[in-house]
Amino acid sequence: MGQNLASKVSVKIALVSTPERVLIVDDEPIVAITLTKIFEGAGYNAKSSSTAEEALQVIASWRPTLAILDIVLPGIDGIQLSTEIKKIYPECIIVLLSGTTETTTLLPWATPENGDYFDVLAKPIHPTELLALCGRLLSR
Repeated sequence: MGQNLASKVSVKIALVSTPERVLIVDDEPIVAITLTKIFEGAGYNAKSSSTAEEALQVIASWRPTLAILDIVLPGIDGIQLSTEIKKIYPECIIVLLSGTTETTTLLPWATPENGDYFDVLAKPIHPTELLALCGRLLSR
């Protein structure tokens, strides 16, 4: 009975890590929902928007660490949206998705005047490839 309580009880302290926030912007609902579920399943905190305007409203109250933007959106396109996001939230990492066959021609447009570079990926992209890329970008 002379043993103290600390020697009888092992205490485990878990460090709670806040999941990275990922915003997916795609005007195709199935793409946006699917990518959101994929990122949530991988442990990210994910939200989706179907327009650039809606995405800017989300960003006002929920700052994503990474934004995955479809280039072709109604109204403001993904390239313009990426520039707006960087003005509001310069730390946000941007990945642009393009369903066009000329994805490589978009690369010069994906380097805005402030020198930030955005990765441009062709759709469709395998989820493991997208998750791997985003993991690498977030670990920088």
